[in-house]
Amino acid sequence: MSTSHSPLQLRIGFVPEHFSTPLHFAQKHYALSATLLPFPSGTGAMIQALKSYEIDVGIGLTEGWVAGLGKQQGKPLYKIIGTYVESPLCWALSTGARRNIGGVAQLKGRKIGVSRIGSGSYVMGFVLADQNGWLEKGSRPFENVVLDDFKGLRDGVNEGKADFFMWEHFTSKRYYDSGEIKRIGEIYTPWSSWKIVAREPDDQRLQDMLDKINNGIKHFKANPEEAIDYISTNLDYSAEDAREWMKTVRFAEDVNGVDAGIIDKTIEILKKAGVIEDASVKSGRMIAIKRQSREPI
Repeated sequence: MSTSHSPLQLRIGFVPEHFSTPLHFAQKHYALSATLLPFPSGTGAMIQALKSYEIDVGIGLTEGWVAGLGKQQGKPLYKIIGTYVESPLCWALSTGARRNIGGVAQLKGRKIGVSRIGSGSYVMGFVLADQNGWLEKGSRPFENVVLDDFKGLRDGVNEGKADFFMWEHFTSKRYYDSGEIKRIGEIYTPWSSWKIVAREPDDQRLQDMLDKINNGIKHFKANPEEAIDYISTNLDYSAEDAREWMKTVRFAEDVNGVDAGIIDKTIEILKKAGVIEDASVKSGRMIAIKRQSREPI
């Protein structure tokens, strides 16, 4: 294992949304020894941080991690070591509050706001196009407009920089309720939504981290009122929305390892959508620990 870039504590990149609550509990209640670094721009930003040795571990969206690995040549920049959330993610489609866009059928060829190229908001645009039959060889279904983060995306559709964007439903809901943006549809990921990756998958500190995250998830499930209080007090959600979200989310019983079949399915869909162009890309080079055996491969 290379230790030239490894500080005493693991540096974990995460998205500061409601999904991060078990991670907070792991640190608060179970002595998770890590520096938690927020990445509001999402998975694409964490990929860049892994590349520049700013973080050791990332917890982000399956499609972003797989797309990033599918585009890499040579030794993988990181590998998938764990499964964080097993339920699919509901991506809401949003436009500006006063924009004359009424539904998904009007989006073909429009400008899509994305946090950055390679992020989940970027990848899911291709999945949306694939599901609607808009993928044509040699052409792009949308014009991508990079707007950095959720606020940039909201401002972008209201200012006309982009026509629509995609972001997680409950994170978006507060801004529908306030009238800042308008909801025009939704799409679910055809895969489990959150994975854990590591730049050095043989780092001996990782197993303790995974065990502590397991404890954080168990605490989350056993203490729903504490979770709702944390989410509504520290994150951008109402208690009512936090409660409704908790009915829909399914965290892994054990975060150790990855089901290769899920990654294969993600690769297959991303190839069809044109996100991964290399037909030879397989899941084997992406995964450090298979979920079935939990042994390194």
